[in-house]
Amino acid sequence: MRPSAQATTSNDGTRIAYYDYAPDAAEAFPRDDCNGWQRDDLPVLVCVHGYPDNARLWEPVARELAGAFRVVTYDVRGAGESGQPRERSAYHLDRLEDDFRAVLEAVSPEQPVHLLAHDWGSIQAWHFVTSERMRGRIESFVSISGPSLDHAGFFIRRHRPVRDVIRQLLHSWYIYYFHLPWLPENGWKRGWAHRVFARLERSADGLPSATGERSLGDYVNGLNLYRENVFPRMIRPGERTTDVPVLAVSPENDVFVSTPLQTDIARWAPNLTVKVVRGGHWMPRNDPGLVARLVLEHTRELAR
Repeated sequence: MRPSAQATTSNDGTRIAYYDYAPDAAEAFPRDDCNGWQRDDLPVLVCVHGYPDNARLWEPVARELAGAFRVVTYDVRGAGESGQPRERSAYHLDRLEDDFRAVLEAVSPEQPVHLLAHDWGSIQAWHFVTSERMRGRIESFVSISGPSLDHAGFFIRRHRPVRDVIRQLLHSWYIYYFHLPWLPENGWKRGWAHRVFARLERSADGLPSATGERSLGDYVNGLNLYRENVFPRMIRPGERTTDVPVLAVSPENDVFVSTPLQTDIARWAPNLTVKVVRGGHWMPRNDPGLVARLVLEHTRELAR
């Protein structure tokens, strides 16, 4: 199914493109009752992509979940068809939260939504679910391969055994590279970084990379996500908690985010379920059926 492409405007005037997979009743619903919900009152599932992806990452998952949810995806600022601010400060987590709020106001102004996020989308989403401004607006959260930066800060400082911390620091080599001046941008613009990244994706997940689905802006603009947020937040992590029901999904072959970092978080998310599953970092693209099943299981459990 093809989504309807629309746009909204964030607080600072940035255009945010979003894609609404509201199903056509005649095609998507052979019966009135689907998964316990009436077809005219589907719950909304908002999906947030990571770096260097755009909203197209979620297309296979949206097709799997059509009929159970009204799936909404959006291009994070700097990616896809959304606005591309040049200032690094425009990519602060609070600005990303403003974008998410703008999407919610456009698609579900009165009812809370379910949230599914991957990679940097999950990093953002942790900021959303632990925000007082978002209290009551998120009904559930499924996080794949993306920790809270606050949680990561405490993990690096306090986690035991120390070998888990060392392993994660080695996994995070690319973060230090992305903070270098000039070199990362030049690598994307000249093309050699794309070749390296494609090989890394193939080695990580054993499948062809998705570099052809991304634009140069997706790669270059998204560097500001790291530069604006990672080190300041990890140096001074906040004690941000959430009562939102969270499913933390850790692919067992994730080469970027270790399982302990993703799952040792009950202190901040007491309503937590953890699942370690087969697969690599780019689960939404490479195993959309599994992602859809995990979302359905999590939300069905809440509905009981």
